[in-house]
Amino acid sequence: MKKVIIAYFSSTGKTETMANYIAEGVRFTGNQAITKKISEIKSAADLQGFDGYIFGSPTFSLDLPSPMKKLLANVNYSFLQGKLAGAFGPYKHEVGYTPAGVAAALILEEMQKDFKMEPVDLGALKLKEDLVETGEGMRACQDYGRFFGEKLGL
Repeated sequence: MKKVIIAYFSSTGKTETMANYIAEGVRFTGNQAITKKISEIKSAADLQGFDGYIFGSPTFSLDLPSPMKKLLANVNYSFLQGKLAGAFGPYKHEVGYTPAGVAAALILEEMQKDFKMEPVDLGALKLKEDLVETGEGMRACQDYGRFFGEKLGL
């Protein structure tokens, strides 16, 4: 059994809901999934010992919110090199958003380029905020987690 951490920042609860659904999908594959708010992560040691990493955040003004920026900037992630990476996040408005401008895509890009992680083949999961708590949103998140868990193996 492999271990996956799903670390997230959530201001309205939508990202937290997505994290929990993704964790369910990972567990469907027989792997262990642990969800953790980024406010609970105090040092790099809190992120060590996992086989896969999925980070999540909402998009604020076409950018990452400050807590996620701090997490990505202030920790030595040398131990992440080569690990499987995923990212997710809800967004509110269609207008002005480009695929590269949504927080989830920014997170995955940083995980790949700066931390030298292996991005999951599906890319980042970006979900319109009003879909998160629907059956469709739940399935999209669970499918993402399931795919991640299958890619990771047992």
